[in-house]
Amino acid sequence: MISIVDYGFGNLGSIKNMLDYLGHENEIVEEPEQILHSSKIILPGVGSFDQGMKALNEKGWVSVLNQKVLEERIPVLGICLGMQLMTQDSEEGTEKGLGWISAQTKKFVFPADTGLKIPHMGWNKVNVMGESPLHRQLTELEEIRYYFVHSYFVQPLETDNVIFSCNYGGGFCAAFQYDNIFGTQFHPEKSHQFGLKLLHNFSLL
Repeated sequence: MISIVDYGFGNLGSIKNMLDYLGHENEIVEEPEQILHSSKIILPGVGSFDQGMKALNEKGWVSVLNQKVLEERIPVLGICLGMQLMTQDSEEGTEKGLGWISAQTKKFVFPADTGLKIPHMGWNKVNVMGESPLHRQLTELEEIRYYFVHSYFVQPLETDNVIFSCNYGGGFCAAFQYDNIFGTQFHPEKSHQFGLKLLHNFSLL
């Protein structure tokens, strides 16, 4: 069972619809004890870092998530803010992150003359980095594109953890993998065929 964590943030319905379409058993869960039987977890998220972490802490998610992810080592996928919450901290706020990966969440900062807008919004090409089970079927495509909406990005300490990179005023980590822990800065649930392939790959882990 794939559990989609509902802690008050995220595009849950679209993720569930994609998994339903792919034929993978899934459910949206609102209480921490509901993930005790989960074989995989998706942690979505749209909003600010501090608000997201406060919600996870106040609603009792952190200890149960740590048990499933760090002790039982089941696969977990963080999407957008969900990916950022897996890091140690964020330039967006003062709360400590889950700390599942040695990484920090940084703010996009561009010189005025670049004309680049923040947030980075819309479709953008990504490049495959290293090896990951999330790459299956995607490397066969001539171009891989995903939909982004974000003002902050994740900077892993170890570049080997980066499995997709993207360019927006410079290269940044579009997705990472650390053991059983995966994160995507883009929204697979808004990315049509590319998102379907990635969610299918995660579901097969």
